[in-house]
Amino acid sequence: MSDVALIENLVKKHAELRTEIAKVIVGQDEVVQQVLLSIFSGGHSLLIGVPGLAKTLMVNTIAKALGLDFKRIQFTPDLMPSDILGSEILDENRKFKFIKGPVFTNILLADEINRTPPKTQAALLEAMQERAVTVAGHHYKLDKPYFVLATQNPIEQEGTYPLPEAQLDRFMFAINLEYPSFQEEVDVVKSTTTDVQKTVNPLFNAAEISEIQQVIRRIPVPDNVIEYAVRLVGKTRPGKEASGFVQNYIDWGAGPRASQNLILAAKTHAAVHGKFSPDIENVQAVAIGILRHRIIRNYKAEAEGIAAEQIIKNLF
Repeated sequence: MSDVALIENLVKKHAELRTEIAKVIVGQDEVVQQVLLSIFSGGHSLLIGVPGLAKTLMVNTIAKALGLDFKRIQFTPDLMPSDILGSEILDENRKFKFIKGPVFTNILLADEINRTPPKTQAALLEAMQERAVTVAGHHYKLDKPYFVLATQNPIEQEGTYPLPEAQLDRFMFAINLEYPSFQEEVDVVKSTTTDVQKTVNPLFNAAEISEIQQVIRRIPVPDNVIEYAVRLVGKTRPGKEASGFVQNYIDWGAGPRASQNLILAAKTHAAVHGKFSPDIENVQAVAIGILRHRIIRNYKAEAEGIAAEQIIKNLF
């Protein structure tokens, strides 16, 4: 299939995919959209929301609709790196044999990633960045496509290990999961308190998603769009050229990885909407999810209730 035919096919199947996911997940259109953009771009996402908003069900449903393997790790303070990566054991022939951990999958849900100590967080983050793990001196490649969706509870912070900024930067999107509207919650209660089981049909497979990721990389981007993305990221950094708004409310801005992710996500956003090249509107459409966790607000912004989203919109 040519690249043009692949993009046209992606547009059609993306619409079907949203319909398939909506069989199980009520509302949360923006969240599902950002998770899919992240998967098709080849990035990872951090999902921030209170308990009970169907984060696990959402990821499981998306994995089924994409025809990918799915595993979930519930992070706890006593979880060791070997618990997620796997470990070597002695088999009946007294030979060392590697037993793969849950990290060996296509879609991994890292539930409450801030509940586990830095050593285990770092083990997962190596797998995210390198798409490989090293155990007892042996290098093991992970299956492609590989996507990590980590969740964080924004309320409970007792006994947690917050992700450092350098590790947060490895997530392409930070997605805020809000409470459903009244009507959505009514629909959720109706659909989850009966014995009717909804079946989700797989519309893709691992090879097709890897192919889509490669096609998106090949999408051409005009220079003015790349320059806009780099300028937008540059505006988040306090300094001589920063606006008074940024100087007042931001301690640290986003790094170059934000510019790379903005362009990749804009390419994907354009592709799923049937465009063969992204424009400035596509960059703006993905900017909040990509910059939200990369700018560090100062005490003044927090005291005045200035949200990161408000600061980002002010930069457009």
